[in-house]
Amino acid sequence: MEELDIRYSQMSDYDHLFKWLSKKENNEWFIFSTKKETEDSARNWIGFSKFKASLTGVLNNKVVSIGTLFLMPYKKLAHEAMIYLIVDEDFRKKGIGSDMLKNLIHLAKNHFKLESLFVEVFEGCKIISLLEKFKFEKFAAQEKYIKDNNQYKTRIMFDLWLK
Repeated sequence: MEELDIRYSQMSDYDHLFKWLSKKENNEWFIFSTKKETEDSARNWIGFSKFKASLTGVLNNKVVSIGTLFLMPYKKLAHEAMIYLIVDEDFRKKGIGSDMLKNLIHLAKNHFKLESLFVEVFEGCKIISLLEKFKFEKFAAQEKYIKDNNQYKTRIMFDLWLK
């Protein structure tokens, strides 16, 4: 596989993100469910590109992943950010998620001078092993956090201290 090019995200990356988030197999791992919620979430997510807090992975001129630092708007929380990351299903298990996460951590630590990152996932999500590989630690679990098709899902919170 050729080397992944990681660049700052652009608003034009919205179409890729919305397409990925709209797929049932991806959507089940996020909190939004309707088309409107997905549109709004994708717009919010890619909106962090204005602050150069979002990265896009490109392989052979094809957008294959997007990862974003959700910067906190409050002074008391400005030391941390939440991460969202998605990889096109055709390009998973090829190291792209690892490369993206490594670059998001670098961006958080060196550009934004953040002290910690956190991630919200649902039990069974495949990204959990990647988070553990990068030394994110589970700090909370909330049973029955969401109800999707009469099935409850447990939310798990992970964090990584950068200092």
